Amino acid sequence: MSAPHPATPAALPTSQPAPTSPAISPPASRRPPGRGRERPHARAGFAVVALAALAIAVISVATYGQASLRELAADDAGLASAYADEPVLVQGALYVHITTSAFALVAGVLQLSARLRRRAPRGHRVLGRAYLVAVGVGAVSSLVILPANSAGLTGVFGFGTLAVLWAGSGARALVAIRRGDVAGHEAWMLRTYALTFAAVTLRTWTGVLLAVLAPGSGPDADADALFAQAYAPVPFLAWLPNLVVAEWLIRRRGLPAYRLTSVPAPAQGRAVTAPALTAPGP
Repeated sequence: MSAPHPATPAALPTSQPAPTSPAISPPASRRPPGRGRERPHARAGFAVVALAALAIAVISVATYGQASLRELAADDAGLASAYADEPVLVQGALYVHITTSAFALVAGVLQLSARLRRRAPRGHRVLGRAYLVAVGVGAVSSLVILPANSAGLTGVFGFGTLAVLWAGSGARALVAIRRGDVAGHEAWMLRTYALTFAAVTLRTWTGVLLAVLAPGSGPDADADALFAQAYAPVPFLAWLPNLVVAEWLIRRRGLPAYRLTSVPAPAQGRAVTAPALTAPGP
């Protein structure tokens, strides 16, 4: 009798290739949709603002630095005739205002440059301090020369409000960065520069209104009366549209927008209970 054959071991399962996970691609850039398409337009807008600011800064300093106010008034240069007979304090404040405003125009453009903030953060901070000092001094000096402005009572209210908002927005920008609120600081710096840029838009609106009014005034129109008529709304037109554009840019960039009323925060420590749900009756 032959020995029983040993039990044949069960066949081992054929080894199969380990399941492979789908290839993981690197995360896509988190750039907001359409940002790349808007970049050339943003650069073009920045270039226009920078060139306009530099041009007005150079023209302002060159105009009032080439002669005395009396000599400039005789040549009807700029607004020299409005300040030529004013006290020394007012004339000195005018020169301080021109100098600080010109510096703020140029320095403010550099402060808005994201490239400068990335590549030279220390330079950004130093220039930012100098810019805010120029804004503060320029605002105070503008209040000194305010009674002699060429627009009368409208100018007192328009340019006076501009000076207060200019200094106030600069102070808010400084407070925000000291608290570590970078987004709030950037928003207030945009508002501050919108008011600084009034030095450019003031001249732009004056030229536009003169061009609109001149054709209907006739060939014998009084040049001084025509200028006074065109300049009358400029104390407000010089900065109000600028602030509207600034707020639009702030909201577009996702920065803290300005609100006249604040939304009250919910009371802490108070539980919110949902209404009890009862089963439907038969």
